[in-house]
Amino acid sequence: MDNPVNQPLIVNDTVVFGLLALALGFIFYTSSLKTGFWTKFYSIVPAVLMCYLLPALMASAGLISDDTSNLYFMASRYLLPAALVLMTLSIDLKAISNLGSKALIMFLTGSFGIIIGGPIAILLVSFISPETVGGNDFDAVWRGLATIAGSWIGGGANQAAMLEIFKYNPEKYGGMVLIDIVVANIWMAIILLGVGKTKRIDKWLKADNSAIETLKVKVTQFTEKITRVPTLQDYMIMLCLAFSAVGLSHFLGDYISEYLNLNFEAVSDKKSFLSFLGSGFFWMVVLATCAGIAMSFTKAKNYEGAGASKIGGVFIYILVATIGMKMDLGKVLENPGLIAIGFVWISIHALLLILVAKLIKAPYFFLAVGSQANVGGAASAPVVAAEFHPSLTSVGVLLAVLGYVVGTAGALFCAYLMEVASSL
Repeated sequence: MDNPVNQPLIVNDTVVFGLLALALGFIFYTSSLKTGFWTKFYSIVPAVLMCYLLPALMASAGLISDDTSNLYFMASRYLLPAALVLMTLSIDLKAISNLGSKALIMFLTGSFGIIIGGPIAILLVSFISPETVGGNDFDAVWRGLATIAGSWIGGGANQAAMLEIFKYNPEKYGGMVLIDIVVANIWMAIILLGVGKTKRIDKWLKADNSAIETLKVKVTQFTEKITRVPTLQDYMIMLCLAFSAVGLSHFLGDYISEYLNLNFEAVSDKKSFLSFLGSGFFWMVVLATCAGIAMSFTKAKNYEGAGASKIGGVFIYILVATIGMKMDLGKVLENPGLIAIGFVWISIHALLLILVAKLIKAPYFFLAVGSQANVGGAASAPVVAAEFHPSLTSVGVLLAVLGYVVGTAGALFCAYLMEVASSL
Protein backbone atom coordinates (compact mmCIF):
# COMPACT_ATOMS: atom_id res chain seq x y z
CA MET A 1 0.00 0.00 0.00
CA ASP A 2 1.22 3.50 -0.80
CA ASN A 3 2.69 5.59 1.96
CA PRO A 4 0.08 8.27 2.84
CA VAL A 5 2.91 10.83 2.93
CA ASN A 6 3.46 10.28 -0.81
CA GLN A 7 -0.25 10.46 -1.63
CA PRO A 8 -1.32 13.42 -3.77
CA LEU A 9 -3.70 15.95 -2.29
CA ILE A 10 -6.54 14.77 -4.56
CA VAL A 11 -7.10 11.06 -5.22
CA ASN A 12 -10.77 11.12 -6.26
CA ASP A 13 -10.74 10.64 -10.04
CA THR A 14 -13.97 12.60 -10.48
CA VAL A 15 -12.31 15.65 -8.93
CA VAL A 16 -9.07 15.03 -10.86
CA PHE A 17 -11.02 14.83 -14.12
CA GLY A 18 -12.73 18.11 -13.20
CA LEU A 19 -9.31 19.73 -12.73
CA LEU A 20 -8.11 18.44 -16.09
CA ALA A 21 -11.29 19.75 -17.75
CA LEU A 22 -10.74 23.12 -16.03
CA ALA A 23 -7.15 23.23 -17.30
CA LEU A 24 -8.17 22.34 -20.87
CA GLY A 25 -10.98 24.90 -20.84
CA PHE A 26 -8.63 27.61 -19.54
CA ILE A 27 -6.06 26.83 -22.25
CA PHE A 28 -8.56 26.80 -25.09
CA TYR A 29 -10.23 30.01 -23.89
CA THR A 30 -6.97 31.95 -23.45
CA SER A 31 -5.57 30.63 -26.76
CA SER A 32 -8.68 31.96 -28.55
CA LEU A 33 -8.03 35.54 -27.39
CA LYS A 34 -6.78 37.74 -30.21
CA THR A 35 -5.13 40.53 -28.20
CA GLY A 36 -2.91 41.03 -25.16
CA PHE A 37 -0.52 38.77 -23.25
CA TRP A 38 -2.03 35.43 -24.27
CA THR A 39 -1.60 36.10 -27.99
CA LYS A 40 2.14 36.59 -27.46
CA PHE A 41 2.33 33.63 -25.06
CA TYR A 42 0.71 31.13 -27.46
CA SER A 43 2.82 32.39 -30.35
CA ILE A 44 5.76 30.91 -28.42
CA VAL A 45 4.17 27.98 -26.53
CA PRO A 46 1.67 25.84 -28.51
CA ALA A 47 -1.69 25.24 -26.83
CA VAL A 48 -1.26 21.45 -27.08
CA LEU A 49 1.99 21.70 -25.10
CA MET A 50 0.16 23.59 -22.34
CA CYS A 51 -2.52 20.86 -22.31
CA TYR A 52 0.35 18.53 -21.46
CA LEU A 53 2.32 20.79 -19.10
CA LEU A 54 -0.47 22.07 -16.82
CA PRO A 55 -1.38 18.53 -15.62
CA ALA A 56 2.38 17.83 -15.30
CA LEU A 57 2.77 20.88 -13.05
CA MET A 58 -0.21 19.74 -10.96
CA ALA A 59 1.41 16.31 -10.60
CA SER A 60 4.79 17.83 -9.74
CA ALA A 61 3.17 20.01 -7.06
CA GLY A 62 1.63 16.92 -5.42
CA LEU A 63 -1.92 17.97 -6.26
CA ILE A 64 -2.71 14.93 -8.44
CA SER A 65 -0.84 11.78 -9.45
CA ASP A 66 -1.07 9.16 -12.16
CA ASP A 67 -0.11 6.57 -9.52
CA THR A 68 -3.49 6.93 -7.78
CA SER A 69 -5.60 7.58 -10.89
CA ASN A 70 -7.23 5.42 -13.54
CA LEU A 71 -7.82 8.33 -15.90
CA TYR A 72 -4.94 7.49 -18.26
CA PHE A 73 -6.24 3.92 -18.51
CA MET A 74 -9.72 5.26 -19.28
CA ALA A 75 -8.44 7.71 -21.89
CA SER A 76 -6.08 5.25 -23.60
CA ARG A 77 -8.56 2.33 -23.64
CA TYR A 78 -11.86 4.14 -24.27
CA LEU A 79 -11.21 7.58 -25.75
CA LEU A 80 -8.11 6.81 -27.86
CA PRO A 81 -9.77 4.05 -29.94
CA ALA A 82 -12.94 6.19 -30.25
CA ALA A 83 -10.78 9.07 -31.52
CA LEU A 84 -9.05 6.75 -33.99
CA VAL A 85 -12.45 5.72 -35.40
CA LEU A 86 -13.80 9.29 -35.66
CA MET A 87 -10.60 10.71 -37.11
CA THR A 88 -10.24 8.04 -39.80
CA LEU A 89 -13.86 8.23 -41.01
CA SER A 90 -12.82 10.65 -43.75
CA ILE A 91 -9.44 9.04 -44.48
CA ASP A 92 -8.11 9.22 -48.03
CA LEU A 93 -5.94 6.12 -48.40
CA LYS A 94 -4.74 7.06 -51.88
CA ALA A 95 -3.57 10.48 -50.69
CA ILE A 96 -1.79 8.87 -47.70
CA SER A 97 -0.02 6.44 -50.04
CA ASN A 98 1.13 9.49 -52.02
CA LEU A 99 3.05 10.70 -48.95
CA GLY A 100 5.85 8.43 -50.18
CA SER A 101 8.65 6.62 -48.40
CA LYS A 102 9.97 9.45 -46.23
CA ALA A 103 7.61 8.63 -43.35
CA LEU A 104 8.95 5.05 -43.23
CA ILE A 105 12.57 6.20 -43.56
CA MET A 106 12.18 8.60 -40.63
CA PHE A 107 10.49 5.91 -38.51
CA LEU A 108 13.31 3.42 -39.18
CA THR A 109 15.88 6.16 -38.51
CA GLY A 110 14.21 6.74 -35.14
CA SER A 111 14.40 3.01 -34.36
CA PHE A 112 18.07 2.88 -35.38
CA GLY A 113 18.75 5.94 -33.19
CA ILE A 114 17.36 4.09 -30.17
CA ILE A 115 19.34 0.92 -31.00
CA ILE A 116 22.73 2.66 -31.24
CA GLY A 117 21.87 5.40 -28.70
CA GLY A 118 21.75 2.99 -25.75
CA PRO A 119 25.29 1.60 -26.04
CA ILE A 120 26.75 5.03 -26.93
CA ALA A 121 25.04 6.57 -23.88
CA ILE A 122 26.50 3.84 -21.65
CA LEU A 123 30.00 4.46 -23.05
CA LEU A 124 29.79 8.25 -22.60
CA VAL A 125 28.38 8.13 -19.06
CA SER A 126 30.91 5.44 -18.04
CA PHE A 127 33.74 7.96 -18.52
CA ILE A 128 32.16 10.27 -15.92
CA SER A 129 30.41 7.82 -13.59
CA PRO A 130 31.40 4.14 -14.12
CA GLU A 131 29.26 2.99 -11.16
CA THR A 132 26.11 4.32 -12.86
CA VAL A 133 26.42 1.84 -15.73
CA GLY A 134 27.80 -1.06 -13.69
CA GLY A 135 26.12 -3.85 -11.73
CA ASN A 136 26.56 -7.59 -11.79
CA ASP A 137 24.37 -10.49 -12.86
CA PHE A 138 20.66 -9.56 -12.76
CA ASP A 139 21.50 -6.16 -11.21
CA ALA A 140 23.44 -5.13 -14.32
CA VAL A 141 22.19 -1.74 -15.49
CA TRP A 142 22.23 -2.76 -19.17
CA ARG A 143 19.56 -5.37 -18.41
CA GLY A 144 17.28 -2.66 -17.04
CA LEU A 145 18.03 -0.35 -19.96
CA ALA A 146 16.98 -3.16 -22.31
CA THR A 147 13.41 -2.74 -21.02
CA ILE A 148 13.54 0.96 -21.99
CA ALA A 149 14.75 -0.02 -25.47
CA GLY A 150 11.70 -2.29 -25.77
CA SER A 151 9.40 0.55 -24.74
CA TRP A 152 11.05 3.18 -26.96
CA ILE A 153 11.13 1.10 -30.15
CA GLY A 154 7.84 -0.73 -29.64
CA GLY A 155 5.61 -0.39 -26.62
CA GLY A 156 4.48 -1.94 -23.35
CA ALA A 157 4.37 -5.50 -24.73
CA ASN A 158 7.94 -5.23 -26.03
CA GLN A 159 9.07 -3.73 -22.72
CA ALA A 160 7.55 -6.69 -20.84
CA ALA A 161 9.32 -9.04 -23.24
CA MET A 162 12.71 -7.47 -22.43
CA LEU A 163 12.05 -7.76 -18.69
CA GLU A 164 11.18 -11.44 -19.16
CA ILE A 165 14.23 -12.15 -21.34
CA PHE A 166 16.91 -10.36 -19.29
CA LYS A 167 15.38 -10.89 -15.80
CA TYR A 168 16.41 -7.47 -14.46
CA ASN A 169 16.11 -7.19 -10.67
CA PRO A 170 12.40 -6.40 -10.01
CA GLU A 171 13.29 -4.28 -6.96
CA LYS A 172 15.27 -1.90 -9.19
CA TYR A 173 12.93 -1.99 -12.17
CA GLY A 174 10.98 1.04 -10.90
CA GLY A 175 14.05 3.20 -11.59
CA MET A 176 13.99 2.16 -15.24
CA VAL A 177 10.28 2.91 -15.52
CA LEU A 178 11.08 6.36 -14.10
CA ILE A 179 13.70 7.02 -16.82
CA ASP A 180 11.25 5.82 -19.47
CA ILE A 181 8.48 8.16 -18.28
CA VAL A 182 10.60 11.24 -17.47
CA VAL A 183 12.79 11.26 -20.59
CA ALA A 184 10.08 10.18 -23.03
CA ASN A 185 7.64 12.80 -21.75
CA ILE A 186 10.18 15.63 -21.81
CA TRP A 187 11.06 14.63 -25.37
CA MET A 188 7.35 14.64 -26.30
CA ALA A 189 7.09 18.17 -24.86
CA ILE A 190 9.99 19.28 -27.10
CA ILE A 191 8.35 17.63 -30.13
CA LEU A 192 5.08 19.48 -29.39
CA LEU A 193 6.98 22.74 -28.97
CA GLY A 194 8.32 22.26 -32.48
CA VAL A 195 4.81 21.79 -33.92
CA GLY A 196 4.19 25.51 -33.46
CA LYS A 197 7.31 26.26 -35.50
CA THR A 198 6.73 23.74 -38.29
CA LYS A 199 7.04 26.23 -41.18
CA ARG A 200 10.32 27.59 -39.86
CA ILE A 201 11.73 24.09 -39.28
CA ASP A 202 10.61 22.87 -42.72
CA LYS A 203 12.28 25.87 -44.30
CA TRP A 204 15.54 25.04 -42.51
CA LEU A 205 15.24 21.38 -43.55
CA LYS A 206 14.45 22.53 -47.13
CA ALA A 207 11.63 20.01 -46.91
CA ASP A 208 9.15 19.23 -49.64
CA ASN A 209 5.83 18.96 -47.81
CA SER A 210 3.64 19.27 -50.91
CA ALA A 211 2.16 15.77 -50.46
CA ILE A 212 1.16 16.60 -46.88
CA GLU A 213 -0.38 19.91 -47.94
CA THR A 214 -2.24 18.18 -50.79
CA LEU A 215 -3.72 15.69 -48.32
CA LYS A 216 -4.75 18.51 -45.97
CA VAL A 217 -6.38 20.46 -48.81
CA LYS A 218 -8.28 17.42 -50.13
CA VAL A 219 -9.68 16.61 -46.69
CA THR A 220 -10.50 20.27 -45.98
CA GLN A 221 -12.32 20.65 -49.32
CA PHE A 222 -14.28 17.45 -48.70
CA THR A 223 -15.19 18.64 -45.20
CA GLU A 224 -16.33 22.05 -46.46
CA LYS A 225 -18.50 20.39 -49.11
CA ILE A 226 -20.36 18.22 -46.58
CA THR A 227 -20.33 20.58 -43.57
CA ARG A 228 -23.69 21.00 -41.90
CA VAL A 229 -25.08 22.15 -38.56
CA PRO A 230 -24.95 18.97 -36.46
CA THR A 231 -28.13 17.78 -34.77
CA LEU A 232 -28.56 15.72 -31.61
CA GLN A 233 -29.18 12.74 -33.91
CA ASP A 234 -25.80 13.32 -35.60
CA TYR A 235 -24.00 13.38 -32.25
CA MET A 236 -25.73 10.23 -31.03
CA ILE A 237 -24.98 8.34 -34.24
CA MET A 238 -21.32 9.43 -34.20
CA LEU A 239 -20.96 8.30 -30.58
CA CYS A 240 -22.74 5.06 -31.52
CA LEU A 241 -20.29 4.43 -34.38
CA ALA A 242 -17.26 5.32 -32.26
CA PHE A 243 -18.02 3.43 -29.07
CA SER A 244 -19.62 0.43 -30.78
CA ALA A 245 -16.33 0.10 -32.65
CA VAL A 246 -14.43 0.56 -29.35
CA GLY A 247 -16.49 -2.20 -27.72
CA LEU A 248 -15.99 -4.48 -30.71
CA SER A 249 -12.25 -3.78 -30.88
CA HIS A 250 -11.89 -4.61 -27.17
CA PHE A 251 -14.02 -7.76 -27.48
CA LEU A 252 -12.23 -9.08 -30.56
CA GLY A 253 -8.85 -7.81 -29.36
CA ASP A 254 -9.13 -9.68 -26.06
CA TYR A 255 -10.37 -12.79 -27.88
CA ILE A 256 -7.61 -12.72 -30.51
CA SER A 257 -4.82 -12.06 -27.98
CA GLU A 258 -6.11 -14.80 -25.66
CA TYR A 259 -6.49 -17.27 -28.54
CA LEU A 260 -2.99 -16.58 -29.84
CA ASN A 261 -1.48 -16.82 -26.34
CA LEU A 262 -3.17 -20.17 -25.70
CA ASN A 263 -2.47 -21.75 -29.07
CA PHE A 264 0.86 -20.39 -30.25
CA GLU A 265 3.99 -20.77 -28.17
CA ALA A 266 5.75 -18.11 -30.24
CA VAL A 267 3.16 -15.59 -29.01
CA SER A 268 2.81 -16.72 -25.38
CA ASP A 269 6.59 -16.87 -24.90
CA LYS A 270 7.54 -13.35 -23.75
CA LYS A 271 11.02 -13.94 -25.14
CA SER A 272 9.68 -14.42 -28.65
CA PHE A 273 9.82 -11.87 -31.46
CA LEU A 274 6.05 -12.41 -31.97
CA SER A 275 5.08 -11.80 -28.33
CA PHE A 276 3.58 -8.39 -29.21
CA LEU A 277 0.72 -10.30 -30.91
CA GLY A 278 -0.41 -11.39 -27.44
CA SER A 279 -1.10 -7.78 -26.39
CA GLY A 280 -4.79 -6.85 -26.17
CA PHE A 281 -3.87 -3.16 -26.48
CA PHE A 282 -2.09 -3.81 -29.79
CA TRP A 283 -5.16 -5.50 -31.27
CA MET A 284 -7.48 -2.82 -29.87
CA VAL A 285 -5.54 -0.07 -31.70
CA VAL A 286 -5.35 -2.09 -34.94
CA LEU A 287 -9.04 -3.06 -34.92
CA ALA A 288 -10.30 0.44 -34.02
CA THR A 289 -8.23 1.90 -36.86
CA CYS A 290 -9.50 -0.77 -39.28
CA ALA A 291 -13.08 -0.01 -38.20
CA GLY A 292 -12.63 3.69 -39.01
CA ILE A 293 -11.02 2.89 -42.36
CA ALA A 294 -13.83 0.44 -43.23
CA MET A 295 -16.46 3.09 -42.43
CA SER A 296 -14.65 5.58 -44.67
CA PHE A 297 -15.91 3.53 -47.64
CA THR A 298 -19.53 4.01 -46.55
CA LYS A 299 -21.90 6.97 -46.06
CA ALA A 300 -20.57 7.21 -42.50
CA LYS A 301 -17.75 9.24 -44.09
CA ASN A 302 -20.16 12.17 -44.37
CA TYR A 303 -20.32 12.51 -40.58
CA GLU A 304 -17.06 14.40 -40.92
CA GLY A 305 -19.32 17.24 -42.02
CA ALA A 306 -21.06 17.09 -38.65
CA GLY A 307 -17.74 17.33 -36.79
CA ALA A 308 -16.58 13.71 -36.34
CA SER A 309 -12.88 14.62 -36.23
CA LYS A 310 -13.61 17.51 -33.83
CA ILE A 311 -15.17 15.09 -31.34
CA GLY A 312 -12.15 12.84 -31.88
CA GLY A 313 -9.98 15.88 -31.16
CA VAL A 314 -11.74 16.41 -27.81
CA PHE A 315 -10.91 12.81 -26.87
CA ILE A 316 -7.28 13.28 -27.98
CA TYR A 317 -6.83 16.39 -25.83
CA ILE A 318 -8.23 14.57 -22.79
CA LEU A 319 -5.68 11.83 -23.50
CA VAL A 320 -2.91 14.45 -23.72
CA ALA A 321 -3.91 15.81 -20.30
CA THR A 322 -3.82 12.32 -18.73
CA ILE A 323 -0.39 11.69 -20.31
CA GLY A 324 0.75 14.95 -18.69
CA MET A 325 -0.25 13.54 -15.28
CA LYS A 326 2.50 10.94 -15.67
CA MET A 327 5.19 13.63 -15.68
CA ASP A 328 6.38 14.47 -12.17
CA LEU A 329 9.15 17.01 -12.72
CA GLY A 330 10.29 16.58 -9.09
CA LYS A 331 11.48 13.03 -9.84
CA VAL A 332 13.98 14.16 -12.46
CA LEU A 333 16.77 14.47 -9.87
CA GLU A 334 16.01 11.26 -7.95
CA ASN A 335 18.62 9.28 -9.88
CA PRO A 336 20.66 11.81 -11.88
CA GLY A 337 23.11 9.25 -13.31
CA LEU A 338 20.44 7.06 -14.88
CA ILE A 339 18.44 10.09 -16.01
CA ALA A 340 21.64 11.37 -17.69
CA ILE A 341 21.90 8.09 -19.62
CA GLY A 342 18.29 8.57 -20.72
CA PHE A 343 18.89 12.13 -21.93
CA VAL A 344 22.09 11.21 -23.80
CA TRP A 345 20.22 8.28 -25.36
CA ILE A 346 17.24 10.33 -26.56
CA SER A 347 19.61 13.08 -27.77
CA ILE A 348 21.36 10.61 -30.08
CA HIS A 349 17.94 9.50 -31.36
CA ALA A 350 16.99 13.16 -31.98
CA LEU A 351 20.27 14.17 -33.65
CA LEU A 352 20.15 11.21 -36.03
CA LEU A 353 16.55 12.07 -36.98
CA ILE A 354 17.52 15.70 -37.64
CA LEU A 355 20.55 14.63 -39.72
CA VAL A 356 18.55 12.23 -41.90
CA ALA A 357 15.63 14.69 -42.24
CA LYS A 358 18.12 17.30 -43.46
CA LEU A 359 19.72 14.86 -45.92
CA ILE A 360 16.46 13.59 -47.47
CA LYS A 361 14.62 16.93 -46.98
CA ALA A 362 11.87 15.28 -44.94
CA PRO A 363 9.20 17.56 -43.40
CA TYR A 364 9.13 18.07 -39.64
CA PHE A 365 5.85 16.11 -39.58
CA PHE A 366 7.69 12.92 -40.57
CA LEU A 367 10.45 13.59 -38.03
CA ALA A 368 7.98 14.22 -35.18
CA VAL A 369 5.63 11.33 -35.92
CA GLY A 370 8.48 8.94 -36.80
CA SER A 371 10.05 9.67 -33.43
CA GLN A 372 6.82 9.40 -31.42
CA ALA A 373 5.80 6.18 -33.17
CA ASN A 374 8.98 4.77 -31.58
CA VAL A 375 9.30 6.52 -28.22
CA GLY A 376 5.64 7.23 -27.47
CA GLY A 377 3.91 4.37 -29.27
CA ALA A 378 0.24 4.08 -30.13
CA ALA A 379 -0.87 6.44 -27.37
CA SER A 380 1.35 9.38 -28.41
CA ALA A 381 1.98 9.11 -32.16
CA PRO A 382 -1.68 9.83 -33.14
CA VAL A 383 -1.70 12.80 -30.72
CA VAL A 384 1.32 14.39 -32.41
CA ALA A 385 0.06 13.55 -35.91
CA ALA A 386 -3.39 15.04 -35.20
CA GLU A 387 -1.79 18.26 -34.00
CA PHE A 388 -0.50 18.81 -37.55
CA HIS A 389 -3.93 17.98 -39.04
CA PRO A 390 -6.71 15.50 -38.10
CA SER A 391 -6.37 13.86 -41.53
CA LEU A 392 -2.82 12.78 -40.61
CA THR A 393 -3.79 10.85 -37.46
CA SER A 394 -3.79 7.51 -39.28
CA VAL A 395 -0.14 8.01 -40.34
CA GLY A 396 0.82 8.11 -36.64
CA VAL A 397 -1.23 4.98 -35.92
CA LEU A 398 0.24 2.98 -38.81
CA LEU A 399 3.82 3.82 -37.81
CA ALA A 400 3.12 3.06 -34.14
CA VAL A 401 1.76 -0.37 -35.10
CA LEU A 402 4.96 -0.94 -37.10
CA GLY A 403 6.86 -0.12 -33.90
CA TYR A 404 5.25 -3.09 -32.17
CA VAL A 405 6.38 -5.33 -35.04
CA VAL A 406 10.07 -4.33 -34.93
CA GLY A 407 10.20 -3.54 -31.19
CA THR A 408 11.37 -6.83 -29.73
CA ALA A 409 14.00 -7.59 -32.39
CA GLY A 410 15.33 -4.02 -32.26
CA ALA A 411 15.44 -4.00 -28.46
CA LEU A 412 17.28 -7.35 -28.38
CA PHE A 413 19.96 -6.03 -30.73
CA CYS A 414 20.24 -2.85 -28.64
CA ALA A 415 20.51 -4.90 -25.42
CA TYR A 416 23.39 -7.01 -26.75
CA LEU A 417 25.22 -3.86 -27.86
CA MET A 418 24.68 -2.36 -24.38
CA GLU A 419 26.05 -5.51 -22.76
CA VAL A 420 29.21 -5.17 -24.87
CA ALA A 421 29.46 -1.43 -24.07
CA SER A 422 29.13 -2.15 -20.34
CA SER A 423 32.01 -4.60 -20.41
CA LEU A 424 34.46 -2.24 -22.14
